[in-house]
Formats: sequence, C-alpha cells, structure tokens
Amino acid sequence: MCGIAGIVDECVGNLVDATSIHAMCQSIVHRGPDDEGIFVKGGAGLGMRRLSVIDVSGGHQPIFNEDKTIWIVFNGEIYNYPELRRDLLSRGHKLSSNSDTEVIVHLYEDLGAECVHKLRGMFAFALYDERHHRLLLARDRLGKKPLHYAVANGRLIFASEIKAILAVAPELTSTRPDALLQYFYFGYVPDSITAFRQIQKLPAGHLLEYQDGAVQTRRYWDLPRYGTYSPRSEEECLEQLQEKLTEAVRIRLIADVPLGAMLSGGTDSSTVVALMARLSGAPVKTFSIGFKHADFNEAPYARMVAERFGTKHHELILEPDIVATVEALTRSLEEPFGDSSMLPTYYVSCLARQHVTVALSGDGGDEAFAGYERYRIHLQDRAHDWIPRWASQLYRQQIHSRLPRQVPGRSLAYSISLPWEQRYTEGVSFQPFQREMGVLCPDFVGAGESGGSPLREFYEYLAQAPADDPLGRVLYLDTKTYLPGDILTKVDRMSMAASLEARVPMLDHVFLEWVTGLSSEWKMRPGSQKYILRKLAERVGVPKEVLHRPKQGFALPLVHWMRNELKDLILTVMLEPRTLQRGYFNPRGVRRLLEEHFCGRRDHSPRIWRLLMFELWQRNFLDRFGAADSEWRPALSLREKTA
Repeated sequence: MCGIAGIVDECVGNLVDATSIHAMCQSIVHRGPDDEGIFVKGGAGLGMRRLSVIDVSGGHQPIFNEDKTIWIVFNGEIYNYPELRRDLLSRGHKLSSNSDTEVIVHLYEDLGAECVHKLRGMFAFALYDERHHRLLLARDRLGKKPLHYAVANGRLIFASEIKAILAVAPELTSTRPDALLQYFYFGYVPDSITAFRQIQKLPAGHLLEYQDGAVQTRRYWDLPRYGTYSPRSEEECLEQLQEKLTEAVRIRLIADVPLGAMLSGGTDSSTVVALMARLSGAPVKTFSIGFKHADFNEAPYARMVAERFGTKHHELILEPDIVATVEALTRSLEEPFGDSSMLPTYYVSCLARQHVTVALSGDGGDEAFAGYERYRIHLQDRAHDWIPRWASQLYRQQIHSRLPRQVPGRSLAYSISLPWEQRYTEGVSFQPFQREMGVLCPDFVGAGESGGSPLREFYEYLAQAPADDPLGRVLYLDTKTYLPGDILTKVDRMSMAASLEARVPMLDHVFLEWVTGLSSEWKMRPGSQKYILRKLAERVGVPKEVLHRPKQGFALPLVHWMRNELKDLILTVMLEPRTLQRGYFNPRGVRRLLEEHFCGRRDHSPRIWRLLMFELWQRNFLDRFGAADSEWRPALSLREKTA
C-alpha cells in the first residue's frame, strides 16, 4: 500500500523539478511511512511513499522495464500477481523483483492500457511511457484506491490525495458550489468531481491517458447484468457462494508482513473471519472496539465470534477525546466528509496497526447482498404506487406547503406522493430536510443547482442500470455512488491515517460479478435481508446471536456525544459569525435546528454532524491554504451592481 504522486508536462522539454515531487510525497507520508522513491526525467516526474507489504526488501518504487523506458508508481495490491509473473517469465520477460508492481510494467509492454483487464485486486497507478511521452492513470474497478488529477499550466498533476496536488499548486483551492451542495445532500462528494473546481477524481473502473496536453478518459469495466442466474437449489447456491468467497479471502492472505481482520461483530466481518480461520495455519488476529454506552457497544458480539473461531482477539473499550479526534481528522480530510462512522473506523485501524500491517474487513457486503434497511423500506414504499399521479401532484404542488410543519405525517405524505425512483433518491439525500428546515442559504442552493439537480446523476444511474427489477437498480446506484464516495473513501482515509492496509474480499471483482448475477430472491426475502449470505454465515459457524440482531456495523454513541462532549464545540462553531457569514447556511434555519435538537424535541444528530464537519473542514483544511473563495458569496444584486 502506498501513496503516489507526480507531474507530467505536455512538452517533454519542460523539465519537472524533483523538489516538487518530493514536496508532494511529503504531504502523504502517512500512506507510506517505510520508503520514498522519485523518478524525474525531462517533462515527467513520478513519486511514491511506500507501506511495505509484498517483497519488502525488493519492491522499491518507481519500478521500470528492462530498458528503463516505462516507469510506474503503484498503490494497492494485485492478488493474482504470482500467476501473471509466471506467465510473463515464460514469454521471455526479465523481472528484477518479486513485487506485484513490476508485473504491470511488463503487461503494459504486451497489452498497452488493456493490461488492466488482467489485474485482480485494488489499485491506483501511474505509468509513464517515455517513448511516447504518455501518462497512463488507472483506478481499480470498485474504487478501493483513490486517484485525483488536475490539468493546469500545461501540466497534468496527479496524486492519491488532493493535499499532494495542493502542495505544488495551492492556487487550485477554488471550490465549486455544485460539489459542496452534493456534500450536503449525500454527506460526501460523488465521483468524478471534487470540492475543487480544477481537481477531478478518476472514477472507479476508468483509465486516463495524457499525451500532448490532451486528456482522454474511458471506462474499462462495469457491473454485469443483475439477476441473470438462479441456482437450482439453496444448497447449490451455498456451495458456490462459499467456494467463491473463500477464494476471495484466500488470495487476500498473501503478505510478507503481519495480517489480521477488523471484526465488528456483524454478519459480514464475522463471515470473513470464519473463512480466514479455516484458511490460516495460526490463530487469526482480530480487532474490535467498543464504547462504555451499552446501546452502542458491539464488543460482546465481536468477542463471541472471536471465541468461536479461536482468534487472537484484541479489544479496546474507548473513552475517546472526541473533540480532539474530530479536529485532527478534519485537518487531514481534503473534502468535507459527513459519515460519522469514520470515527470507529479510525479507532479500530489505530488499534490494528499496533499489531499488524494488513487487515481484512467485511465492507461491501451490504451493497452486494442488499443489507441496508433502506432497501426493505424502498420495496415496502412501492405499495403506495397505486396512488393516482394527479393526486400525488396535487398534494406536492397545492397542499404540502400549506400544512404546518407540526402536522404528523406531513413529510411522509410528500415522500409517498413521489414516483419510487425519486422516493429512493430523496431518502438517501438531504433534500427533504432542506425543504422542511431551510438550513442552507437559498443563494448557495441556487448556485449549486445552476447546472442541474444534485440528484440528476443518481437518476441517470437508475435509468441505465443493467437490471430489470427495482432492487437491482438501486444496488447498481449505490455501488456507483455511495460505495466509492462514502464507504471506500472512509476505509481508505481512516486506515491510511493509521498507516494500515485494509483489504475487502467481498469486493473482489470476480466474486462480485457472480453475486451481481444472482437473482434478487437470493439477496432479499420478506423479513430477511442478505438472505443467502446469512445462510452461509450459519453454515461456517457464525453464532446465531450475531446473525439475528439489528444491524449496527461499527456503531458509535453520536447522539450522546452531540448532547454532551461535542455540545460546546457545536454551539460555538455553528453559531459564530465566522460560520454564518460564509453564506452557506441560513442562520435562522441553523438556530432552529440546534434549538430543536438541544431542547430534545427532535434528534438532529446526523444533520448537525454533517454541518459541523463542513465548517470544521473549512477551518482546519481549506483556510490553511488561504483559499480566496473559502466563503460563498452570492452574486451581487442589481442595486449593488449599480451603487
């Protein structure tokens, strides 16, 4: 696992300075504390920070081909590299190391950019072809590893994290209102945009080629069609599922450093640990955290799984300095990020890093097997589709706005009146809350919507999804948006903040393609979500007490913190003139939000958290760069223009 960075000029004669590449690398040392490597020649410079996992002594990067005309920096792991290496050697290639990175260079010699189709793993890499002065960027199929880029002043600048780009181009801190509005809607900024006007994310499953100043991006992979395969029996389905998931776990046990697993005590991570225990010759090292608040302490369930499979279990019951942690994390996050589960993910990563360098996790199971509660709610809501369209439109256009906010069922009636696609996308967005509370400034919302609704791309994913049934369509949507934008971003940033490599076997692309093809009946049935995965968990010995309990993941006592440890920070930060004068928030809406929450009338913890993370990002990250437009200023009115 590494952090990569680099600069390629459109003209080979415009030299890239090695000190610039070094500055980029220094900003991401946490991603690779073990080693630094830099290659600079003519108009190209590549750099990397390395966390040594495979071929610890011989895998120094950048790595090159036999005549040193092709160079690569690589972040991730290629799990099928032993087979690829043997094939390359049989065809006459000369490899100088036993690293997975080197095989990509030689695959590129044979296949060009199409070499990505041979790779099984998680990756983001930059490959420079000196003969053609061409840069190739590639990101893995699901977006496990990040890759950002910007084109400025005739150069393409790329890096694993935005802060490395800003280290050499601080003038790129200009923000874009549509991206910031999308953050408020979803709690993250979806691919392919970022919070910054000139910086982009390379989307999951995409390639980028840069040559002669021109950028070309294209998709090289997508999910197959949903629901094309239904096994003849449950036993057949379980046998195939166990075989394929076992293989995905097995190939992720390759490492030359200590390895373990993050164990939340839920179905997904418990199943991964069960399979690891079967494959390992020694007890699996497992890691879990808990909190003293009983309602949010999953440690007993994780302990139960650890005892069942004889793991070497490490458990930490936390009493964290939550204010200090929030301040520290918002200094490191380059974009606003509103998923509060980043806190337990960070804590468990720190715990694991004390004992191992690599840890497997159960992430991805919910998107693959329909584990989120919203899928069940979504299907139930479709029972209201019998309501005539004219009646639904009449309610939204004529009745809803005239009803007092206190009327019970007002918001539910609005949701029921929508077509199911809009009902689902509204359910995963901030839009209904903004409609009710008006927390965001209308001028900012108007600027953010000037190019179209923040939900537009979500509707497009639903429309183009390779699925005939609603469940398949929403699973596709979430795999394209929520998974890379929230879940995998959280896992990557929090694990890398602790210099820990996280591996996610349920997002092995070969395994996921098979799961995607399973018909919906194997994923969700009345009263049972993740149906076939739970059956597999039972089959491999996961305790039933773990499987038949409410879903929590790495839960945390956010409501308690909001009304206690974080209360002073919230009130101080959110009501300061500095915050309210930026122009993002409607002061009246913010005050009403805080009053309702702290008076106990409604629990607004998730919404307040999202607003707080935004303002702390402004202060702790963006303002450090002296960004000229770190405040939103609406366009001048006609009277102001003529004054």
